[in-house]
Amino acid sequence: MTEQAPDQAPETKKRSALVSNFYTLVIAFLLAMGFRSFFFEPFHIPTGSMKNTLLVGDYLFVSKYSYGYSRYSFPLGLPLFEGRMAEFNQPKRGDVVVFRFPQNPHVDFIKRLIGLPGDKIQLREGIVYINDQPLPRTRLSDYADDENRNNIKSVPAFSETLPEGKIIHILKQYKIGIADDTQVYTVPPKHYFMMGDNRDNSHDSRFLEDVGYVDEANLVGRAEIIFFSTDGSAKLSDPASWFSAMRPDRFLKRIE
Repeated sequence: MTEQAPDQAPETKKRSALVSNFYTLVIAFLLAMGFRSFFFEPFHIPTGSMKNTLLVGDYLFVSKYSYGYSRYSFPLGLPLFEGRMAEFNQPKRGDVVVFRFPQNPHVDFIKRLIGLPGDKIQLREGIVYINDQPLPRTRLSDYADDENRNNIKSVPAFSETLPEGKIIHILKQYKIGIADDTQVYTVPPKHYFMMGDNRDNSHDSRFLEDVGYVDEANLVGRAEIIFFSTDGSAKLSDPASWFSAMRPDRFLKRIE
């Protein structure tokens, strides 16, 4: 008669379950990191420099594969290689781009790509000139800026037509802003010139001593879609406000 093996001791079963759960967590973590590094990464908009394209409280996905991969495509941005690996897909003028701040590559910025390598960019009385040609501008209805609910402001809005025909929307709060008359910027090879859509409230490539030209190695990806948005009015003590703070009209909105 064959003798049956005794059941596993409780301690052995517990240890086996812990090991199994640990491996499951490790695999889940690696899958999440792989998805975040190679495909899409979520970002949160903390400032109004891209109004009204992007609002404070928007949450969006950025495609990491759009421009190939650099060290900043991966967690911690370790200097494992220089430049960009795989085939580098040239960004297009008008793309909304997430990039690492040149002066502090631990910080992410998001702006619109205005100047390509070799372009000459200048602002004259607030009008953007690309290679000596002004961007056609059309006045739109004012934008109601309600970021401060106690002081809703009407901000002049315009459309601009880029040389390739893409139409973008901008805000121009002041008739003459701090960076409305500039030098001629000549974009170096393998660099890009970025500007915020909220022209008078954007820290961007117009300020050479700070942001300046953005190296292609600093590009993280292209902003694709807003998946969630909240106006910031939610209070932990008021569950009803969790829902009233949502901006469902912005959910799943493509970024143009």
